[in-house]
Amino acid sequence: MREVAIIGIGDTKFGELWEYSLREIGIKAGLEALEDAGISSRSIDALFVGNMSAGRLISQEHVGSLIADYIGLSKDLIPSTRVEAAEASGALALITAYFSIASGIYDLVVVGGAEKMTDVSEEEATRIKCSGIDQEWEGEIGATDIALSAIMARRHMRDYGTTREQMARVAVKNHAHGSKNPKAHFKNTVTIEDVLKAPKVADPLTVLECAPISDGGAALVLCPADIAKRFTDSPVRIAGFGHASDTIALGARRDICTMDATVRAVKRAYHMAKTIPTDINVAELHDTTSIFEIIQMEDLLLVEKGSGGKVVEEGMTYFDGKIPMNTSGGLKARGYPPGATGVAQVVELVRQIRGEADGRQVPNAKRGLALNIGGSGSTAIVTILEAM
Repeated sequence: MREVAIIGIGDTKFGELWEYSLREIGIKAGLEALEDAGISSRSIDALFVGNMSAGRLISQEHVGSLIADYIGLSKDLIPSTRVEAAEASGALALITAYFSIASGIYDLVVVGGAEKMTDVSEEEATRIKCSGIDQEWEGEIGATDIALSAIMARRHMRDYGTTREQMARVAVKNHAHGSKNPKAHFKNTVTIEDVLKAPKVADPLTVLECAPISDGGAALVLCPADIAKRFTDSPVRIAGFGHASDTIALGARRDICTMDATVRAVKRAYHMAKTIPTDINVAELHDTTSIFEIIQMEDLLLVEKGSGGKVVEEGMTYFDGKIPMNTSGGLKARGYPPGATGVAQVVELVRQIRGEADGRQVPNAKRGLALNIGGSGSTAIVTILEAM
């Protein structure tokens, strides 16, 4: 198996991109990644696109062909594949592309992730976004992804003493980071009081603790690590990854305060990367809600179980703290187009490792970790990157 490196990155602004279609979002991100890698589309061997639900959002299936056509790859009959794993579609597209290079089948591959959420009403977009949970046992009785998060929050508060203020600080920190990210959906800062006084979505979570509905796209260019420096002076190696699946219904799990799929995935990633949690300099987590970030930092073994709230309260997760998390602004402030999320997380880590995250740069960032989640934690994909 060959080692694989990232040689190009690209992303669009996230937010309500009324002026762009899904294909235009994919094109903008993909062409930026190709330009960053210093190559043309004629050099690409294959394309993998992460997308959650274009069929319901814009009545467009066959997204792989769509993006390949409009990015110029169809002229050379380049294979293009759409990958779906709910909100974890982007990370799964990356893993699929990784295997295609590691196996020796392809040498230059583009990985994209894109979603166009705002072409339907907010109510319909929310309904579609919730299709990643168990519809028969959760959705049909009125549960949403946020409601399930609220149940997890209440249980974490009871079992570990996590407070409302600690959860609110997650949103405060991510908005502070997003204010320094020119491509973030939200660039405004918020206070703890703002978060706690905001309208409730599902008790105890308020609207300022929940990721927004966003449009956006992100892209990567991958190649074998042994030729990466032909294209760039600063390639970033994919050192390890892990992928695991748990029950789709939250109530069927062993412990609703632990995402067992995340625990299994990160252990596999650490083993493959030959690294340990204390080696991680920066992490991008899947903060659909504030409690998700707290639970995930515990499940990733970055902090002790039950201590996530205290770690946040002590300010350790800011970009200049001991354990920087979601320096992009996370899903909460950078924005949340589901299919693009996993790829966008990796784009941010590459910027950090290259030293290009102006205004939010983590000092001496050499190794980063991304966690992309599908549903309420039923799919977990962890990717570990490191400087070459």
